[in-house]
Amino acid sequence: MADLKKGARITGATRDKLATDLKKKYEKGASIRALAENTGRSYGFIHRVLTESGVTLRGRGGATRTKKK
Repeated sequence: MADLKKGARITGATRDKLATDLKKKYEKGASIRALAENTGRSYGFIHRVLTESGVTLRGRGGATRTKKK
């Protein structure tokens, strides 16, 4: 993935391979932000590619508040 030029359009087989790689890493627990940083692409690009490849995106993390009974 390091051979991708920043901002270069990614289409066809290259995009399919990238989508497959990103999907595997995301499903193993990598965050969208981490994937974006590692590939040099934007958060939006990674989000779009994952969505196009049919990944169910995780909810946002952090502490969740529950009402006390």
